[in-house]
Amino acid sequence: MELGLKGKVALVAASSQGLGRAIAEELVKEGAHVMITSRNPDKLHKVKEELTEKYSGLVEYKACDLSNADEINQLVEETVKRFGTIDLLVNNAGGPPSGLFEQMSDEDWQKSFELNLLSHVRLIRSVIPYMRGKGGKIVNIASSSVKEPIPGLILSNTFRLGIVGLTKTLASELAPYKILINTAAPGRIATDRVASLDQAAADRQGISVSEVEEEAKRKIPSGRYGKPSEFAAYVLFLLSDANSYMTGQTHLIDGGMVKSV
Repeated sequence: MELGLKGKVALVAASSQGLGRAIAEELVKEGAHVMITSRNPDKLHKVKEELTEKYSGLVEYKACDLSNADEINQLVEETVKRFGTIDLLVNNAGGPPSGLFEQMSDEDWQKSFELNLLSHVRLIRSVIPYMRGKGGKIVNIASSSVKEPIPGLILSNTFRLGIVGLTKTLASELAPYKILINTAAPGRIATDRVASLDQAAADRQGISVSEVEEEAKRKIPSGRYGKPSEFAAYVLFLLSDANSYMTGQTHLIDGGMVKSV
């Protein structure tokens, strides 16, 4: 299948590790030119070195706090300065703290809103001028919680659903610009984030992490956690020329875990 990603310019948020890094790697492997970003410049430098040693696509990086509007604007400007335009955007952000409703302060809610929803809004708004007319692809990373809330993740459950509403609404508004936008919702993918959530669940329940993992696997028809590369491969399809008609949709990549229709 011809993906048509060679030479395309992609901005991948929160890409120094986890799902974002896996997506960036798949794009670079296909010959795309990728701007990676996170708050940690040392991690970004290491990822750039690793990817440029292995693949033909170009990689640049810029540190960015995705909860800061000015830094987002600077990130987009730097991407265009380095590569000339932006064809593809992957909106991603680190997950908010776990916890119950009564444990969360106004500050917790505000921080999560700015990082996990408003960052998506700001990045989309900033890249539209470079996609308008010639077209583009946007993928917003959410969570399986958009279909089935996850206990102990009140912040994530709330703002990830906001991403779905944003995506669905923008599908109509951006279609005249030839921009397709979709949401990718991961289930139990083996990342540091999921490992930390498993540890938090183990602490709450007074059991071992391995017991938490085994219980989770029993609920997944595929019987295992997904690999970041498996999730990234699906996102790659949504970003590619192979996807020419799908927009406004929410795609679960969860091994069959979520039971809702």
